[in-house]
Amino acid sequence: MIDTRVTSGSEGLDTVLRGGLPSGNIYLLQGLPGTGKTTLALQFLLAGAAKGEPVLYVTLSQTASDLQRIAASHGWCLDGIVIVELQSETGSEEGTQSIFQATDLRLDATRRAIEAVIVEHDPRRIVYDSLLEVRLLAPDLARYQREMLGLRTIVSNRDMTVMLLDTVPEAEIKDSQSRGIVDGIITLDKTLPAFGRARRRIEVAKMRGVDIYDGWHDMDIRTGEGVAVFPRLAPGEKVDRLEGGELIRSGRDRLDSVFGGGMEPGTTTMVVGQAGSGKSTIASLYATAALERGERVALFLFEERVETFFRRSEGLGMDLRGHHASGRLKIYDFNPDEITAGEFSQLVQREADANDLRVVVIDSFTGYMSALGNEGRALFDIQALLKHLAYRQVLTFLIVAQHGLLGENADVRLDLSFLGDTVLLLRLREVDGHIHRDLIAVKKRHGPHELAVRRLVIETGHVDVSEDDR
Repeated sequence: MIDTRVTSGSEGLDTVLRGGLPSGNIYLLQGLPGTGKTTLALQFLLAGAAKGEPVLYVTLSQTASDLQRIAASHGWCLDGIVIVELQSETGSEEGTQSIFQATDLRLDATRRAIEAVIVEHDPRRIVYDSLLEVRLLAPDLARYQREMLGLRTIVSNRDMTVMLLDTVPEAEIKDSQSRGIVDGIITLDKTLPAFGRARRRIEVAKMRGVDIYDGWHDMDIRTGEGVAVFPRLAPGEKVDRLEGGELIRSGRDRLDSVFGGGMEPGTTTMVVGQAGSGKSTIASLYATAALERGERVALFLFEERVETFFRRSEGLGMDLRGHHASGRLKIYDFNPDEITAGEFSQLVQREADANDLRVVVIDSFTGYMSALGNEGRALFDIQALLKHLAYRQVLTFLIVAQHGLLGENADVRLDLSFLGDTVLLLRLREVDGHIHRDLIAVKKRHGPHELAVRRLVIETGHVDVSEDDR
């Protein structure tokens, strides 16, 4: 049997579906008001219209003007979509019948109207909006289910892909057999955290005959783009493995000697320390050395502004503006609550796959965790991302801030050390009225490393470690 797919209108959702929606089937798109159902439905039809397919939007709940306003907010034109409103056709046949007879007649009139427009336009794609109105017209569940079966009969003999919209009630009917007549169920969800903007996600709850990427995936609604889906990276997904290369060096021989000559590609280095101990500086050293060798680097800043990063690096003798201007250095900076875990993972993955990255710096991982809110979800996603980067032989730096300034670390809610193949601890200590910075390689899974405490020297135009601990 030939597996013929049609695009859903969302590139990310097509990825979740591993190629799109199997054509000729009926799908249920469900979600509470404001979750993006109508927007995604319009994307589905616009994708068909762009290919020259006849497409049809049958609405019992929204007017053509409503749909035009939604489309206009994204800069879309609906000229290629036939919009049929059925409110007036179904409302004129009640007459003097009893309420049960009236609803039966209205349901019959609705079904006949749908059949007529299908015969007239012979569409390849249909959106039916929405099942809530059909449920309200049906006097009981059995009548509603018969109406759903009748709808399936109408489309079953035609090569059409149908998307049914439904506003899921707060307490969804779990035993409703109407879900059984569809070939796939896509659920949209929206939550409002105590602070920040709404969080949106999407799940393909059912898809007959398709090995989908299961579970919830982040999504957003963006002007001009519509529903954007960010497929979750799964740790078990197949990734093309690259061969390992030479050790990645910082350009400071004494620093590299602490790690047995350098960092192994395809590993994660966690740099942990208090504010001002030199965490970002260490990562910048390795990034600068890679850039000067002609390699590519990406920095993802969750706390520091780009201009601040440039000026700090320049003050230490690392001129990164030219590398950024050449495109070898990519820098992304994020405001709090600006990006979801899924979107971030997809962004880093795309950079690693498309640009043959050598070094990735996430500065800071503490800021990443704070921005994404859900620590458990953030940890799951970063584990999957780090595994992907390891397969691509990327050296990843995670900058982790500790609490406190000069005292012992306190109130660390999560032990993150398992994420690092190498763990570098930086600390501040007072010696004769002066602050010294210490550097300690406390863990290295691959190869040898020093166990001595080395002094980290950060001066204007110069960064290195001392020959001993003084």
